[in-house]
Amino acid sequence: MKHINKWIYLLMAIIAIVGCSSSNEEIIIEEPDATLSASVSTFAFTADGGAASFDITSNTTWRINFESTGWCKPSIQSTKGNATVTLTAEANSTTDERNLAMTLTADGAATINLQCSQDAGEEEPVDPENPDSIDPDETGMGSDAIALAAKMTLGWNLGNSLEASGGEMAWGNAKTTNDFIVAVKNAGFNAIRIPCSWDQYLEDQTTYKIKDTWLVRVKEVVDYCADNNMYAILNIHWDGGWLENNVTTDKQAEVNAKQAAIWKQIAKYFRDYDEHLLFAGANEPNVETQEQADVLKVYMQTFVTTVRNTGGRNTYRNLIIPGPSTDIDKTNNFMSMPTDETANRLMAEVHYYTPWNFCGLEEDASWGKMFYFWGADNHVADGGDRNSSWGEEATVNAQFAKMKAKFVDNGIPVILGEFAATRRDLSNYGTTWQEKHDDSRAWFAEYVVKKAKENGLVPFYWDNGPTTVNASGIFDRSTNTVGDQKVLDGLKRGADAGVYPF
Repeated sequence: MKHINKWIYLLMAIIAIVGCSSSNEEIIIEEPDATLSASVSTFAFTADGGAASFDITSNTTWRINFESTGWCKPSIQSTKGNATVTLTAEANSTTDERNLAMTLTADGAATINLQCSQDAGEEEPVDPENPDSIDPDETGMGSDAIALAAKMTLGWNLGNSLEASGGEMAWGNAKTTNDFIVAVKNAGFNAIRIPCSWDQYLEDQTTYKIKDTWLVRVKEVVDYCADNNMYAILNIHWDGGWLENNVTTDKQAEVNAKQAAIWKQIAKYFRDYDEHLLFAGANEPNVETQEQADVLKVYMQTFVTTVRNTGGRNTYRNLIIPGPSTDIDKTNNFMSMPTDETANRLMAEVHYYTPWNFCGLEEDASWGKMFYFWGADNHVADGGDRNSSWGEEATVNAQFAKMKAKFVDNGIPVILGEFAATRRDLSNYGTTWQEKHDDSRAWFAEYVVKKAKENGLVPFYWDNGPTTVNASGIFDRSTNTVGDQKVLDGLKRGADAGVYPF
């Protein structure tokens, strides 16, 4: 019986196949229609932010389309089938209600609109002793950008101190004192650039509130300069790269908000200082394209507007706008200045470490070797490829002339915020090589300063502290004494010889 059944079933299958073939009909398996639904489509958040969950039911692949830089984001952006999604809203630090729209889509299904709203944040209480804005005050602010630039004869950087990650002394330099600033002044400088970190001293990353203790410490250093009748530039330096590494359209809204919040606090805290204090909007913002330069201009416009809006002497304070990567060629090609409601109070900023083979390269690289000697009169006969083969005096002339034509000739002075050449130990090569290397560094310092001033660039030497190999320090900061007299003398010769064109 079992054998008979088997043959009967086989015969029935053959008949079915033949029947289909003879009728020429296709066997079609229909896909079910796409289905897509959301359990909730409207979400209301308080000003404190928070989370809200909803269920998505679907038999196909779906996607939530949302603004990546917005204040509300889903936990899942895309998947197939059913899922529970959580929307997380940031706290609203503004005093305006805000709304955000998302769409839930799937091929073959109707689009579902998701609407998010959030209550306005509470307005910050006004400190009667330090209001956000006060009436303009021109007292002690009589110099416009050109006049003030002419007063800064030779500048110096307090490098690797207030901007050091981990604290002021984390990179090996002594704590800055008034006695040390006096020593810098006595050595021939009348202006100090103060690279400064702020991000590591924020109380939290939501309000961007700077710790009071850090503001007090920065003020102490600024006061050392002011009390000694020195000009001071205070900036937001690299600072972990939150601005400098994010000059991009996708980060623009986030970075711009932080730029405004931090500069508002700095500007208010230092509002009463006279023209001896200048602000610089960033350090070396990384830019490679015109699009990025346009984003940088937005950040710098926020800097200018925020400072001006605090009023008082900040209405007239001279402000410094760093160029793209503070590179001369990128600045020449990409940069345009932000607008300013106060006329003639903006300066540009570039840095100069050319050629890097001589100025900073610490070991031979695939693209080039270290140069030990710089300047036509400092080449060594047996130096070979250790003599600079490019980037010498003619390059300085050409590069600085670009900045004169673009800015200075149009009434905008330029801060040469950093320049230096690292020292090397060439004692193994004999006395002549070491002497010529030391002469090269001194000549580089002298020539750069002289030509900078002749082209309307205010020179600030980059001193990172140590007076050892692979460093560019001039002073021993623990003893307040000069540690590199030769380079110091070169800087002073250049400053004495160079005459500003304004």
